[in-house]
Amino acid sequence: MRRLVALLLVSMLALSFSASGESGVNESTTLDSTGIASSQYADVIHENGQFDMSLTLDEDTNVTSMQWITQICINSGVCYPPETNGMDSEDGLTYSATVDVNDTAAYINWKFVLHSEDGSEASVPDTGFGWKVWSDCWWDNMTWGGSSTDCQDEEEGLPGFAAPAAVAAIAMAALMARRD
Repeated sequence: MRRLVALLLVSMLALSFSASGESGVNESTTLDSTGIASSQYADVIHENGQFDMSLTLDEDTNVTSMQWITQICINSGVCYPPETNGMDSEDGLTYSATVDVNDTAAYINWKFVLHSEDGSEASVPDTGFGWKVWSDCWWDNMTWGGSSTDCQDEEEGLPGFAAPAAVAAIAMAALMARRD
C-alpha cells in the first residue's frame, strides 16, 4: 500500500512540472463578447527588449480605463509575481502599454482588467492568464528553443526548484518503500 502511495506522489509531482502547456507554443484567448475588438502584439519577445501591447475596444463600450496584468517567466523555471500596468489612451478606444523584458525571459503571460463608468471591472479572461508569448531564446522542460541561441550558454540541468523537488520526491518514495 505504501508503495502505491509513494508512486502516486511521485507521479503527481511529475505531472505538476509538465502540465504548464506546450513549450514554445504561443497561446491566446478569444476576444468574443469581452468589449475588446482587437489586440496587437509581437509574436515573440526579445531579451533586454520591450514588449508592446495595443488594444482597440468596441465602439459602444463603457470602459473608462484598462490595466494589463503581466507575468514574466524566466529560463530557470521561475515566474516573477504578476505586475499591473496601466494602459494609456488618447481617444478612449485604443489603449497601449509597454513592459520591459529581462535577459533570461522564457515567456510572458498576461490578462486585462477593464474598468467601466459604473465602477465595475471585468477581467479578460475571467480566471488565470489568457495569453502567452514565448521568447526568441528559451529553456523549458529540459529543452532549448526559439530562433536565437544567445541564451544557450547557460548551464543545462533541471531548472530552478525542480531539482530539489525531484530529489525530495524520490527520497520520500524510497523511504516509504523501505518501511514495508
